[in-house]
Amino acid sequence: MITEKDLTTYCGIYCGDCPRYKAKFADMCVDISEEFERSHFSELAQVIEINNKEFQGYDKALLLLKSISSLKCNAPCRLGSGKAKNCEVIKCNKSKNIDGCWDCDDFEECKKLDFLKHFCGDAPIKNIRKIKKYGVENWATHREKQYPWL
Repeated sequence: MITEKDLTTYCGIYCGDCPRYKAKFADMCVDISEEFERSHFSELAQVIEINNKEFQGYDKALLLLKSISSLKCNAPCRLGSGKAKNCEVIKCNKSKNIDGCWDCDDFEECKKLDFLKHFCGDAPIKNIRKIKKYGVENWATHREKQYPWL
């Protein structure tokens, strides 16, 4: 059973809110791509594009579907998701032998968290503060909205 701690990343993001972890879009893109390949749709698109110029973008659309499908996380990063293997935050936490950035006195000024600002704004820092206050198993009900578009 996956716990609140499992869903809490080292950097204060909550995997349960992440579209890459909980959404079905990656699997759906795989299914669509495979169906296009099975049905030889690329050959049909070449014929259709003669009268319908939008089909000239078929190869780009297929590439986009494959790129979207590669975004999927099969597990939270704490449980070894493939997306986390090169994460500097995780490497730092493991080198310090700590459970998460909330166990580090320097998290407020840490530059390793800067890459998250584009996606999450200040939510990770605010979440880390809440994890410190409520504990890793109890903080999630107090979490910040981590994606501005949700």
